[in-house]
Amino acid sequence: MTSSSSILWLESVDSTNSEARRRIASIDNLSVLATLNQTNGRGQRGNTWSSTPGENLTFSIVLKFEDGLTHSLQAYDQFAISQMASLSVLDFLSIHGIEAAIKWPNDIYVGNRKICGMLIENSIREQWLSTSIVGIGINVNQKIFPDNVPNPTSMAIETGSSFQLKPLLDEFLSIFESYRSRYLHINGGLGKLTHLYLSQMWRKDVESVFIDYTKIPGGHLSGPVGIINNENNPLPEASFTGIARGINDKGELVVEMKDSTIREFGFKEIAWVI
Repeated sequence: MTSSSSILWLESVDSTNSEARRRIASIDNLSVLATLNQTNGRGQRGNTWSSTPGENLTFSIVLKFEDGLTHSLQAYDQFAISQMASLSVLDFLSIHGIEAAIKWPNDIYVGNRKICGMLIENSIREQWLSTSIVGIGINVNQKIFPDNVPNPTSMAIETGSSFQLKPLLDEFLSIFESYRSRYLHINGGLGKLTHLYLSQMWRKDVESVFIDYTKIPGGHLSGPVGIINNENNPLPEASFTGIARGINDKGELVVEMKDSTIREFGFKEIAWVI
């Protein structure tokens, strides 16, 4: 997985995740699709992922769990893929002097600024994970972002350096493969993965403001995303104050409310106010 020959570099594509899905029957386990120009990148909650051509890493890793090369995972444990990918990005950034944290479920933040986003799309067969397409976008050399991107940063902004993209991807994939072999192939590996994930969670045990999408008609599709609390962006009525205490066995966010009760939120049911 560390060899550049295992990476299919595409000059331009709408979305590496979409292209991986189109090719899923013909490509091998651990195939990587990358592009210098993603024209319609997809992010969480149906959002787009904006990336200036040639400046950032945009790629997808294909995991196939039915070929015997990757340890089988029950559908119940699919959040392990998100944990593994998130921790791999943290280690990768740390090598370059950038200390980051995981904003649940799998955004990567440097302070209050987003440097990496993911879109992980899993396919389930009966109670087992069949395939996983791990789409990752890391802001590398981009320094100017669209106005509708509320709080971005990049490796270049954080370090003052510029980077060559293809060697960076080889470097990242080596880290990802190390996590895969260490935690998906040993007894107790998933528990250790969760422990590492929790130790790197952004704003864990810190009082924060959230948006409860379950109280908004239309949910996350009509609710605000990436809200930054200032005079130009007043808090919506569905906001509340709480403390993220961790995740449950399904990867849902566990939040302690102001009255000390505990609520568990699934993906698309809650968002932080930055």
